[in-house]
Amino acid sequence: MLTKAKSLKLIQAVKEYKKQYLDKSLGELDESGTRLLINDFLTNILCFKMIEEVKTEYMIRGTYADYVVQINGNRHFLVEVKALSLNLSDKHIRQSINYGANEGIDWVLLTNGRCFQLYKVLFEKPISADLVFSIDLDDTSKIKNNCLSLEYLHKESIAKNGLNELWKKHSALSTKSLSKLIYSEEIAKFIQKKLKKKVGMKFDIEEIENAIKRVAFEPVEIELIKSAERKPQKKIKVSTINNGADDAKS
Repeated sequence: MLTKAKSLKLIQAVKEYKKQYLDKSLGELDESGTRLLINDFLTNILCFKMIEEVKTEYMIRGTYADYVVQINGNRHFLVEVKALSLNLSDKHIRQSINYGANEGIDWVLLTNGRCFQLYKVLFEKPISADLVFSIDLDDTSKIKNNCLSLEYLHKESIAKNGLNELWKKHSALSTKSLSKLIYSEEIAKFIQKKLKKKVGMKFDIEEIENAIKRVAFEPVEIELIKSAERKPQKKIKVSTINNGADDAKS
């Protein structure tokens, strides 16, 4: 990942991008106009060199992808651009994934200049893709988190196999991966031990496994869980403080 200084620089570049393009009324900006925004995004935010590392109108089986990003001739991800005035749709996603699949490129970035969706192409039968992150640069409340995602697409991160690290992280925290852990016998035994200590009863593993499954399907108010976990703060007697103060005066 990036150093603290470069992370701050990236955040500032995203803020400038938003101020210059997204905070202004650009009207019904078409796809060709939106590409000008993406030129700026790829060079000033992600720090790739235009022409040398960013190839435009990249031919794939008789059609063209908008960009392919490469370092030292190694292609890392495709970029498919839609008009700023359009919302990204399933149709756009399928088109982008097909480009990546046909060219054997694992990663595809779909964007309209405001929203950025990064997909990992899965070369299975049939070919599919997994959405790794989706960010909206219009949302100022999430700018730091959005930039943490964008760091993986930064030239310096790409050169250090940042996308592989991102995929490992995403896979580890996926629903499928976590489900295997949550429904494992080790977790059931851990809960069994905790419950025995808490309520003084020993539950069968099967009972606990069924309870875990209910948790997966029944809605739970997170705030209630958090409030139950908070430890009560110790109250300081005012009289003690006053007495201490009086002693100090005397």
